[in-house]
Amino acid sequence: MAGSDGADRAARIEELLGDPADPRNPHGHRALLDADEQRRTPQDTEALLTDAGLAAEFVPHRLGGRLARPDTLARVLRPLFRRDVALGFGYGITALFGAAAVWAAGSRQQRERTARHLLHGDDGGGRVTILHHELTHANAILRDEFTAHPARGGGFVLDGRKDVIINADRARAFVMYARTSAAPGPHSHSVLLLDPDQLPPARLRRLPRVATPGMRGNRFTGLEFTHCPVPADALVAATGDGLPLALRTFMVNRCLIPAALVAGVDSALRLAVRAATTGRTTGQPARRHQPVLAGVFADLLACDAMAVTALRTLSLLPDSAHLAAAAVKLATQDVLRENLDELATVLGAHGYDRGPLYGGFQKLGRDLPVARLGHAGSAACQAVLVPRLRALARTSWFRTPEPAPALYLPTAAVPDLDYRRLSLTGGDDVLTATLLGAAHRLGAQRTAGPQRAALADLADTFVQEMRTLREQCGHLPEAVHDTLADPRACTLLDRYVLVLAAAACLGVWEGHHHTGTFLAQPAWAVLALSRIGRRLGLPVPEPPHGVVQSLLEEALLRFAHGRSFDVYNTPLAG
Repeated sequence: MAGSDGADRAARIEELLGDPADPRNPHGHRALLDADEQRRTPQDTEALLTDAGLAAEFVPHRLGGRLARPDTLARVLRPLFRRDVALGFGYGITALFGAAAVWAAGSRQQRERTARHLLHGDDGGGRVTILHHELTHANAILRDEFTAHPARGGGFVLDGRKDVIINADRARAFVMYARTSAAPGPHSHSVLLLDPDQLPPARLRRLPRVATPGMRGNRFTGLEFTHCPVPADALVAATGDGLPLALRTFMVNRCLIPAALVAGVDSALRLAVRAATTGRTTGQPARRHQPVLAGVFADLLACDAMAVTALRTLSLLPDSAHLAAAAVKLATQDVLRENLDELATVLGAHGYDRGPLYGGFQKLGRDLPVARLGHAGSAACQAVLVPRLRALARTSWFRTPEPAPALYLPTAAVPDLDYRRLSLTGGDDVLTATLLGAAHRLGAQRTAGPQRAALADLADTFVQEMRTLREQCGHLPEAVHDTLADPRACTLLDRYVLVLAAAACLGVWEGHHHTGTFLAQPAWAVLALSRIGRRLGLPVPEPPHGVVQSLLEEALLRFAHGRSFDVYNTPLAG
């Protein structure tokens, strides 16, 4: 069991990066925005993170690193994403996305070599990158692919080109998903671990850098292989294991990305609170801005509740993790985008400011679409969940037992992450079980005040939505192909993932009952579920008196005391 929740390591990174608003800070907003404007990596900040050994967070502890709990990793990375989403990707989690297949199925030699690249390199998190397989309707990052044919005498011969690969020009290891069979199906691709220094220079051409609309400081370049020989020991696992490995390892990615992006929108909310309170003698935002700030704060807590819960299922419930992992990506991406739109109304002209005080808002608006991978990321998650809806409706919903309460308390210890235990198809829907259990318990609390009564009513409303979903999903076609082609399926899925977000909020609220913290109070859950219900078009009444004011007061208090807007309520530098 891994006992640490990462608070100490996150605090150390926060302290090292310093006050982001200090114009003299070489790792603050001014320096990071200047680097973005000039389309260059923030080298001083990357050097700082390398010296701090941040890359060890991406290496399993049995290989000399600190990777144990995925929720801990997300927490440690938040100081990066709070300042600059591009920094979090360019230096940070992209390395894990590449190395994950090696941690999951690589040989001992492959794992040890990859660990050395990350632990002992001079540019840390940029030393391993991933060469994705092609996805339908993909953006440039996921378009095009490589092929690997068996070579006479052993090994493979690589061909193909990709124009947009993050860190391709500086990585010491490529983890490539290459097509090894022309036949369609789950065994069409394989994973290869490549050392670019060991490949024939005449067979590998490095393509020029690509200017992207977001994450402008990141190094996106291309690679072209032409009849390039690679040794047999480059193969990770067995030939044809690429897509099963991708499905398993991408579960972690799908949870980490929303958890990290919450930190980016956390900063956007901070900018909006500053804009709304600066120059006002009362210290209170204008009345028209108060519901927006309180509502976005509630949404952030809801997104974070679901993200942290999904991360913890990877360790606690690996059989069910694929459901939560795909759902959190779908449920949070539109909410966070909508939050930026709402905050823009508070920022007003400040939203167009390119200076160090408010320029981060515009930058986040550019970076967020790149980080989400657009339609391709959504389609991949839909492909995981849509085929499962009928079976879940018939065998899991209203039948699955509730999970242990520890799932919803971020400070509770969980087992170490083991990629090999992550299941691709099995498991039950434990989040809807939490919804049902919480609704039942809330029924006995209606006399404990108007906020608990409102929360009980909201929980019942979502239980009724689950009954409707069970009826409708139970009548989807039995054949997977027919379900994927059914236009009802994606609409039902959109509703389902928002119900799961509501369930996660109730789980986190109940999990904090005895903590005495703000999350133990019902107000945030009432407003979060109200906003989710309105997105679904459910009959949701206005929250009781005091709910919006409670969220607003907590947001202003956290802003004044320099604390994060997420479920951790973390002290921030400056």
